[in-house]
Amino acid sequence: MSKSSSNFEFLEALQQIARDKGIGVETLLDALANALVSAYKRMPGAAEEAVVTIDPQSGEIRVYGQELDEDGNVVREWDDTPDDFGRIAAQTAKQVILQRIREAERDLKYEEYAGREGDIVTGIIQQSDNRYTLLDLGKVEALLPQAEQVPYERYDHGARLKAYIVEVRKTTKGPQIVVSRTHPGLIKRLFELEVPEISSGVVEIKAAAREPGHRTKIAVWSNDANVDPVGACVGARGARVRMVTNELRGEKVDIVPFSEDPAEFVLRALQPAKVKEVRLDDDAGTATVVVHDFQLSLAIGKEGQNARLAARLTGWRVDIKSETQLAEEEAGYGGEEWAEGEWVQNESGDLVWQPAEGGEAVTAEAWSLGDPTAGPGEPAPSAGSGEPAPAAPAAPQDAAPEEAAATGEEVKGGEVAAKAADEEEAPA
Repeated sequence: MSKSSSNFEFLEALQQIARDKGIGVETLLDALANALVSAYKRMPGAAEEAVVTIDPQSGEIRVYGQELDEDGNVVREWDDTPDDFGRIAAQTAKQVILQRIREAERDLKYEEYAGREGDIVTGIIQQSDNRYTLLDLGKVEALLPQAEQVPYERYDHGARLKAYIVEVRKTTKGPQIVVSRTHPGLIKRLFELEVPEISSGVVEIKAAAREPGHRTKIAVWSNDANVDPVGACVGARGARVRMVTNELRGEKVDIVPFSEDPAEFVLRALQPAKVKEVRLDDDAGTATVVVHDFQLSLAIGKEGQNARLAARLTGWRVDIKSETQLAEEEAGYGGEEWAEGEWVQNESGDLVWQPAEGGEAVTAEAWSLGDPTAGPGEPAPSAGSGEPAPAAPAAPQDAAPEEAAATGEEVKGGEVAAKAADEEEAPA
């Protein structure tokens, strides 16, 4: 077989590989020429500077030695192609082509997922440890880090799992796709899959707040007056929202209608609690919510969860008060500061209030008669003396634990601040 014939066959094979793998012929030829320069310089007697040319028509390969001046300009060039360079070229070409094919495949995989941040993918769980879980997406694997996993959620090998793409990185080993199970965007994408009205744009998810593994609130809006956004998301007999909760492994989802009126939006966001009134302070960004006494614990939610999610959903700091608390504050009791101290038992076994700054202890009976200064055995002023009965700190046994917990929680900025439930109106 002649040399020109072998060069032509080599070029034909190169073009076939380029077509099959989606790589440009020029890219392969450039990579091969650079690799051949390195191979030539390793040969004995090779010139310090050289260039390799490959004829794209005939496939002929030539090596030209070069002499450069101090400025890097070529002052002399000669053909220095070794006699057995065809064999070296064939070996080098094989290595270069394989490397370029691997790089091209990695680039194609990256291009397939680049720009898909915010999309949802379904994968099969392959490997799981305390650092991350791997999901097989078919051509590539996705990484589910520990920080993006839902607490107490089990990832069994071979199970199918939907996840939200948060980042696509380009690495030397191919694309690295980072996915999440905790991102609020996962909720939005799951509803898009289950609710045609959302995917078509008739219904929009305006806001979402999530505590992964526990509860989620979403606010929905309809661009068509004839379409109920909440009903569209819930589905017939709750079928659509049930599909979402099943994928979230039982996480509860509250769907509330969005409102452009901030007060109305806060009221709706606190569902299922019934809100009596919402007062907005635009300067402080605080929404004071008034509820009936029996609705207080429901409005706050377990460990403040309902109020926290409502605050995140609306963007307002939420301060929830019962009717009784509000009435006490407006009457002046809520603004008083209690004297520091504690309820202790004296030598006789009676419960007395011991001021922190020292002084004589005061019995509970004296407090109830309205004289914080009356010590044991001293008469308290009569009811008709004209002196108002001062507010007294509640004795530990005066309030049930449940009532104390309910009235002693206040939510601001989505965070619950537990305080002592010691606001009790003093008897006249």
